[in-house]
Amino acid sequence: MFTGIVESLAEVIKVDSEGTNKTFTFKSPIANEFKIDQSVNHNGVCLTVVGIEFDTYRVTAIEETLSKTNLGSLLVNDKVNLERCMPANGRFDGHIVQGHVDQTGVCIRIEERDGSWLFDFEYDASLGNLTVEKGSICINGVSLTVFNSEHNTFRVAIIPYTYEFTNFHSLKVGDRVNLEFDILGKYIKRILGSYAL
Repeated sequence: MFTGIVESLAEVIKVDSEGTNKTFTFKSPIANEFKIDQSVNHNGVCLTVVGIEFDTYRVTAIEETLSKTNLGSLLVNDKVNLERCMPANGRFDGHIVQGHVDQTGVCIRIEERDGSWLFDFEYDASLGNLTVEKGSICINGVSLTVFNSEHNTFRVAIIPYTYEFTNFHSLKVGDRVNLEFDILGKYIKRILGSYAL
């Protein structure tokens, strides 16, 4: 389990295709703290570390992951947000994040607001996901609070620290992002949906 509090950025230094899978080699200042078989959140996607060498490590993404997230479009020099699993004795600073991306969304607007930024995103509501006002959302692995929640759009505010230390500083209008909707909201919707039958 993750909390959506990004620890570090990782830079893509190599991408190898193996059948329908891709193995990514990342460089990160915390790579030497990883272990083989450890789960690490990459832009909101839980991937298993399969190799480590000095300040680099490797993970493999299968076709399902590549088709449903923005990892399939990663290129050398791109940066992803990293978070290791929450330790059992750690603080719960964000919200419950599983590392299971529900769908991608598209950045449709960026507005600078005198030292902070507002980002608007659009997603395909026909897939059954939803946001709620002041609810939680995980965007590229970052735990954020939703406002201006509409049928298929929402807005988040980004403070300077988050802008600088995550890949939000490199997002542009039109970019695809990974979205994990709040697990509590998904369970409630599923339960209420069964009563509507």
